[in-house]
Amino acid sequence: MDDYARFRFSITCKTGDDAVLHCLRGLCQWSEEHSKPQIGWGGTTASSWKASGGRLTLRFTEAKFRDRFVLKANELLAGRWTIISTSDSDPAIRQRAVH
Repeated sequence: MDDYARFRFSITCKTGDDAVLHCLRGLCQWSEEHSKPQIGWGGTTASSWKASGGRLTLRFTEAKFRDRFVLKANELLAGRWTIISTSDSDPAIRQRAVH
């Protein structure tokens, strides 16, 4: 299984604050234990976040890492973001071309 396919536990969030967007991305990286945690927040650029009306989807290799993310994000950012949905079968997609 490739690294991207392992990141299949997703959470789609919404925030209206671009600083919170960057905090959520950082918490995604903090909560994941895979050697390439940046895969989990791939595709969550500020421009894609704006284009989606403030939504972003983060991905994790295990549900427990997603749960860790939710607990810490609620602790630090309560009331500044919301959960739209979660999935256990939503793998990450490579954002950059392979050279």
